[in-house]
Amino acid sequence: MAIDKLLTPLTVGKTTTANRIWMAPLTRSRAAQPGDLPAELNALYYSQRATAGLIVTEASQISRQGQGYAWTPGIYTDEQEAGWRQVVERVHAAGGKISLQLWHVGRISHHLLQADGAAPVAPSAVRAEGGKSFVVLPDGTPSNEPTDLPRALETSELPGIVADYVAAARRAMRAGFDLVEIHAANGYLLNQFLDTKANQRTDQYGGSLENRARLLLEVIDAIAAAIGADKVGVRLSPNGVFSDMSPIDNEATANYLAEQFQTRGLAYLHIAEPDWAGGVALTDDFRRSLRARFKGALVFCGHYTAEKAEVLLAAGIADAVAFGRPYIANPDLVARFAQGAALNPLDATTLYGGAEKGYTDYPTLAG
Repeated sequence: MAIDKLLTPLTVGKTTTANRIWMAPLTRSRAAQPGDLPAELNALYYSQRATAGLIVTEASQISRQGQGYAWTPGIYTDEQEAGWRQVVERVHAAGGKISLQLWHVGRISHHLLQADGAAPVAPSAVRAEGGKSFVVLPDGTPSNEPTDLPRALETSELPGIVADYVAAARRAMRAGFDLVEIHAANGYLLNQFLDTKANQRTDQYGGSLENRARLLLEVIDAIAAAIGADKVGVRLSPNGVFSDMSPIDNEATANYLAEQFQTRGLAYLHIAEPDWAGGVALTDDFRRSLRARFKGALVFCGHYTAEKAEVLLAAGIADAVAFGRPYIANPDLVARFAQGAALNPLDATTLYGGAEKGYTDYPTLAG
């Protein structure tokens, strides 16, 4: 099957991508230490994949409080900003476009990652059942540990959270990123506020859909005012149950948000489908409902093949499709799709942590 549509350019805000085969955000836990810094190894990794229409980086915490996993990069210090600038320069030199994903994990964290051993924060003091946080124990041993019971954020603290997002977005622009992506998916802080199970607040940020969406929209409005709405994307995960999210009202929430994003003129909406971590599969009727509400670039991600992605684009439902694990093992994924070539197998033992092995050593068709 020809994949002609996937290989055509796409306008995203004011950015033009060479094709519609995006690289999805992928946590790899390889930030340089100390300081959770993007470094030369990360710059090589991303530049190897610069033929993607748009690279969306691994999630990057906007503050120390926003971190939930050891060895993930941040975007809240001068050193982290400089590290990301090195990454962006290498990707741009290779002809690519890149968006930085902004991240606050909320309750999916552990006191060992927090300043002064503090409890993680969340909309409400509700533990994520089955939630895990990757930490380094006091004896130096890396370990996946159950997340701590969070404390509920005070209403007075929320403007500070918004300010952290804005500061991170400004740093991203100074580092040269083409766009930023607000991570409101996969059970992290902004998703927790949207969720009817995690959010039990009784103030203006809890209860009704409009209230639960308030913090996300405040973050979007503040970032858009700072850097321009045409440089902002958002990731949602409707029907996702990752990190103890509720399946209730997910599609209604996503449709409401799509309308809100449209009125704000956002560059793109990135949908993480639930098939990778459980949850009811999305239907084409629901995908079309998002398409009807949002006219920016609409992107889906979730176990797609090139052929399935081409069908979705040809139907006018999606503008691009993002690929995750195929990009880990195939830095030249666009060329492989274009030529119908076989994909490299993934080494799942090297997904998180480590160095070059399973990160920058996958072969390309060119050798």
